Amino acid sequence: MSDRHDERDPAIAGTGMGGAMDLGVDEAETLENQPGPDGAGPEDRPRSLWSDAWRDLRRNPVFIVSALVILFLVFISLWPSAITSGSPLKCDLSKAQEGSQPGHPFGFDGQGCDVYTRTVYGARTSVAVGVLATLGVAVLGSVLGALAGFFGGLSDSVLSRITDVFFAIPVVLGGLVLLSVITSNTVWPVIGFIVLLGWPQISRIARGAVITAKQNDYVQAARALGASNSRLLLRHIAPNAVAPVIVVATIALGTYIALEATLSYLGVGLKPPSVSWGIDISSASPYIRNAPHALLWPSGALAITVLAFIMLGDAVRDALDPKLR
Repeated sequence: MSDRHDERDPAIAGTGMGGAMDLGVDEAETLENQPGPDGAGPEDRPRSLWSDAWRDLRRNPVFIVSALVILFLVFISLWPSAITSGSPLKCDLSKAQEGSQPGHPFGFDGQGCDVYTRTVYGARTSVAVGVLATLGVAVLGSVLGALAGFFGGLSDSVLSRITDVFFAIPVVLGGLVLLSVITSNTVWPVIGFIVLLGWPQISRIARGAVITAKQNDYVQAARALGASNSRLLLRHIAPNAVAPVIVVATIALGTYIALEATLSYLGVGLKPPSVSWGIDISSASPYIRNAPHALLWPSGALAITVLAFIMLGDAVRDALDPKLR
C-alpha cells in the first residue's frame, strides 16, 4: 500500500529528547519567529568588530569630548575667518606686549601681533602637519610591514634591520641635522621628515598584526582553496590586521603635532612669516615675565590639541581590543 501524504509538507523540528515530531508549516514559522533563550530574535545578526567598537565609542565620554575638540580644530583650520576677522601677519609695535583689549581677547605679543588671531591660524598648520604626516606614515609603514610579515624570509630580515637603524636615530637631533639645510617655509619638509623617521613604528605594528592574522584558520582555508597572495593579503588578512595600525596612528598624530611645534621652536621647522604655535611659543619665551599671555595661549592650544588626539587614540584602542571587553 502506498503512503499517503498530506498536501502540506510537514516541517521536522527536533525535540529536546532527541526524537522528532511533525509540525505544520504555520507551527514551524511560529517557533522560528520566537526569541531564543538569550532573547535574540531572527532579525539579529552577528555583529562585527567594527560595529561593536562603534557602539562602545558612542557610549564613551572620553571619545565624545576628544572628538568634539578635534572637530572644532578641523573647522577652524579650514575656516579660520569664521571666528576671527584679523590677519595673523598684521602687527602694531605700539601695542607690543599689551594685555587683553576689546576685540583682542588674548592680547598682543612682543611684535604687536594679535595673539588670538595667530593662535586660531596656528591650528591650521598643526592639523595639516599632523594629518598629512600620519597618512604618509600609515601608508608607507603599513605597506612595508604587511609585505614583510606576509612573505617573511629575506625581505622580513632586511626590513627589520632597516627599522633598527631608524629607531637608533634621535628624532629631535635628526630634525636639527636634516631640516637645518632646508630653507623652505612650507610644511612639506617637516611632513617629509616625520614620515621618514615615523614609518618604522607603524611598520613593526603592521608586521606583527599580519603575522598573527595569516596563521588563522580562515586564511589557511582560503589558501587551500587556491586564493592568490594578493587576495589573501587584501581580502582576508588586511581587514583583520588594520585595527592596531589605526590605534597607533591616531595616538601618533598628536605626537607629530608636538614634534612640529618642537622643531619650529628650535628654529628648524617652520620659519617666519609662517604661522605656527611653535614659532609663537619661541618668540614669546623672552617676554614671559612681561607678557606671559603671549606664551600661555599658544602653549595651551598646543597642549589641548595633543591631549585630544591622545585621548581619542586611547578610546579607539579600548574599543578595538577584544581583551578589554
